[in-house]
Parts: sequence; structure tokens; C-alpha cells
Amino acid sequence: PGDNDPIDVIELGTRQRLTGSITRVKIVGLIAMIDADETDWKVLTIALDDDRAQNIHDLADLDAHMPGVTAALTHWLRMYKTAEGKGENRFGFGGKPQGTAVATRIVEETHEAWRRLLADKATAGGMKRSASATLLTV
Repeated sequence: PGDNDPIDVIELGTRQRLTGSITRVKIVGLIAMIDADETDWKVLTIALDDDRAQNIHDLADLDAHMPGVTAALTHWLRMYKTAEGKGENRFGFGGKPQGTAVATRIVEETHEAWRRLLADKATAGGMKRSASATLLTV
């Protein structure tokens, strides 16, 4: 189970992106961070337009073409809240990042949960359509 927040997608490519940009990516792995006793999924990706994308398809490729990036990211995710005086973050799967198959399954499960949420809200009358967008009332 997740933390009821959208999944976090971390793009590990070599290009700088604008905050909030929409970028086509390829899933290469997943880190299951535990936050407040709930899983906070970190999906590891590489942008399809990255120079290294054609060679990176999974975690082994990622570490071969970007040595140490997975370990450095995991360490940063473990430690970043300590600057606020909080404890170190914990991780699922024994602290080991998971590969493409597990990551893809989690993305699919999370997407299906979102679709069910939208269907439930539409059935309950909590969602209305406008000309330009779908508005969800929670």
C-alpha cells in the first residue's frame, strides 16, 4: 500500500528540466521509501530524449552507465529529513531498489487505484466536467 499521495517519479538523466515539465520517460526501477509507516514510492526513470536512454533499460544498465547513482540517490533519500531534525528514512524490500518489472507493476497498480477513485467520485456526484477540465471534489 502507498501513502495516498501520487507516486514520485525521479528522472535520472543528464539534462536539466523545468519544474513541472512533462517529459516522456522510461521506467528503470523503484525505491520503496517508508514515510510515516506508509510506502512512498520513488519510481526511477530516464527521459527518452536523454543521450543515455538507448543504453539504459534497468538498474544494472543504470549503474553501468551512471556508476553510483542508485546508491547516491538511496543515501540522499535516507538522510534528507535529518536536516530538519528528523530520523533517517527507512526502505521496503530490505533497502534494495527494485527493477523495471516491480516498478512497472507498482505504476500500473497505482494508476488503477486512481482510476477507481475517479469512478467512485463520479458515481457519488463529486466530480463535474467543465469545457476545459475535469474537476474533482474530495
